[in-house]
Amino acid sequence: MWMIKNPQDYDVLVAENMFGDIVSDLCVGLVGGLGFACAANIGDEYAVFEPTHGSAPKYVGQNVVNPMAMIFTAKMMLDWLGEAEDAARLEAAVAKVIKEGTTATYDVKGRGKGDSTTAVAEAVAAAL
Repeated sequence: MWMIKNPQDYDVLVAENMFGDIVSDLCVGLVGGLGFACAANIGDEYAVFEPTHGSAPKYVGQNVVNPMAMIFTAKMMLDWLGEAEDAARLEAAVAKVIKEGTTATYDVKGRGKGDSTTAVAEAVAAAL
């Protein structure tokens, strides 16, 4: 409840895998939905980055899923690698596309109204 009421009070949550997965899926609405949520498993020397939604096998070949989670995941990885300038450029490009609101997938625009995964990714690439 407190995380929903005061999300600004939370920067990093540490949890074991199953509980972390449940919490991330429940709270992803704070950032716009599963299509926007990135994740990382960071150790002392290695890290694994992934969108929280996983592979979304039911959407294979449909070109409809929101690529923002994967793009934000790449941004998080760039930060971890120490590439802060590139990470900031990528985040700014995504923010520009979101703010413009003209290119977005169905989870943002509504069923039957969304643009393709490719169109959204191309809009971010163009903004870069």
